[in-house]
Amino acid sequence: MLDLSLLEYAAIGFFAVTGALMAAEKEMDIFGFILLGTVTGIGGGTIRDLLLGDVPIFWVKDPIFIIVCASVSTLVFFAREMPEQRLKLLLWLDAAGLAVFAIRGAHKALAMGTGPTVAIIMGVITATFGGIIRDILGNEIPLILRREIYVTAAFIGVLVYLAGLYTLPPAVAAGLGMIVALLVRVLAIQFHWSLPTYKAKI
Repeated sequence: MLDLSLLEYAAIGFFAVTGALMAAEKEMDIFGFILLGTVTGIGGGTIRDLLLGDVPIFWVKDPIFIIVCASVSTLVFFAREMPEQRLKLLLWLDAAGLAVFAIRGAHKALAMGTGPTVAIIMGVITATFGGIIRDILGNEIPLILRREIYVTAAFIGVLVYLAGLYTLPPAVAAGLGMIVALLVRVLAIQFHWSLPTYKAKI
């Protein structure tokens, strides 16, 4: 069976950093850092597990996920010399977390016996909902609602993963899906790609 647990720890750490960076922008105290970092790290996976009926939720079964989020957030708080371009760092780390969580969510859904459609939905939810919670608590418009290639990157990555399962070993398919999701998101950040938006006719 494909084991993505180590990558999941890393992705949760990445997402926790983005939450802590948001807390830094809002000049929160250390508890604000830990709260924002933790909900960002575990938010998407929590919603995924609840929808799939996989209880106790993953971080209840393995509290190390909470410890990772709290530790990373605390480190960011005490790292007084923060990077000048915090937003840029947030976007890169968010992209890395999104790529891993998209495949992790889809993989878990498939492992629980769901079909491809539900796997895609769970992949997107796992990849994006932590960031949504972070942005809402930080009083920002969620990335998912901006004119950016965000959900699309997770969606494409999961599609590549699912397609790869037909011809490739699961680990290779997962790696390919993550690379594609990350690449799409990074290119979108770099070149300011966005999907066309609705414009009402006057």
